[in-house]
Amino acid sequence: MATTTAPCPGGKKSVLDGVTVYHWLVLIIASACWLFDMMGQRVFVLAREPAMRELLGSGAPDVLIKSWGAKATFILMLGWATGGIFFGMFSDRYGRVKAMVATLLAYTIFSGLTGLARTGNEFLIYRFIGGMGVGGMFGAATTLVAESMPTSVRPLALGLMQTLSALGNIMASLTSVWIQPGRADFFHGYAGWRLIFFVSALPIVLVIPILWCLREPEPWKEAQRQARESRDKSLNVGSMADLFKNPLWRKHAFVGIALGLSGMAGLWGIGFYSPELISAALKGEPQNVVDSVRGYGTALQDVGAFFGMLTFTIVATYVGRRLAFFGAFILCLFTTIYVFNRLHSGSDAYWMLPMMGFAQLSVFSGYSIYFPELFPTRLRGTGVGFCYNVVRYLASVFPLLLGGLNSLLLEHGVNEPFRKSATILSLVFVLGLVALIWAPETKGKPLPE
Repeated sequence: MATTTAPCPGGKKSVLDGVTVYHWLVLIIASACWLFDMMGQRVFVLAREPAMRELLGSGAPDVLIKSWGAKATFILMLGWATGGIFFGMFSDRYGRVKAMVATLLAYTIFSGLTGLARTGNEFLIYRFIGGMGVGGMFGAATTLVAESMPTSVRPLALGLMQTLSALGNIMASLTSVWIQPGRADFFHGYAGWRLIFFVSALPIVLVIPILWCLREPEPWKEAQRQARESRDKSLNVGSMADLFKNPLWRKHAFVGIALGLSGMAGLWGIGFYSPELISAALKGEPQNVVDSVRGYGTALQDVGAFFGMLTFTIVATYVGRRLAFFGAFILCLFTTIYVFNRLHSGSDAYWMLPMMGFAQLSVFSGYSIYFPELFPTRLRGTGVGFCYNVVRYLASVFPLLLGGLNSLLLEHGVNEPFRKSATILSLVFVLGLVALIWAPETKGKPLPE
């Protein structure tokens, strides 16, 4: 089954030399799992406001609905962080493939159950457990791809996996145009937001190709063998304590946390409130118009994200990781402030949101490329899971900060407090720029073993 690509004319090696059919299978299946993972989180972003409007009752004021929406986002991110750390250690100890199966089942089953929620608290419980699966998939999928692909193609493969995740967001946004979350009786008494959560459970069928086609990577098997045969406790697999005992891995973990927090807080605390920004800009318009602009606008936001992540991948691969992060965080800072202060109509949403999506999601391509390069095989799942997900504990407070700042500024009579709050919180992108001072350049280097 394994075939290799022919070398380039003139004797120069192609970047695809050594890539086999199995390598393509790994990339396709891992990308599909992460793509539908992202589809599920975008469904949540689009459905949380109408879900809370129904679950809290028709008389609930807008400020209470936004407060519960912020609370639901906070709970989701706590679940995401918890799952990322737990399943990161799980993947180091029991295998990348097993971790992918477990996380896929968690995020699909509990997405479906969210559509059956009868109260706000039930909604929060399902979002927490589903969030555990969402958080765990990233570490399992990226470590599988990083350890399975040849070194020459590894950054391109990881960047492509993250780039393709934008298609999941786009699919969710376009689905929301057909199944409008804000419609109270969309189909046989079910509200649109319930049905769209049911749809996000369908990727459960990916369990079959994962179990049938994928195998544990050789570096993980070797790390397991060494841990079994050696009495050297420094070879422990999946140990959080070992991650912080070693000064180099500890430094890399803190660099990863700072980079991750900057992008994660900026996206989940600000960028993913673009549906609410559209609602504020179109206040007074019919609900079907608002839903349509939100659906198409967020889809275009993710088209921008696709090209942003692709651009980051190219720059990081051929120029360097640190320069790619530097340019991305600069763009994040200025485009976010501009969009949240200048978007006033549906037509504005169609060209401003892609610009913001390009900037804010580009850094996530960097996380998939860079984080696996910071840790050795025996701690890679743990380290990636820690960097990518512990920041969600920290970033989870940003939706609450946005809601709190909005209420505070409203009480003090500040005009357009929602926009002003987002502008203040945008300064979190400066943290990523500062973290680059200590970030090592990993371009062209093999994975630590």
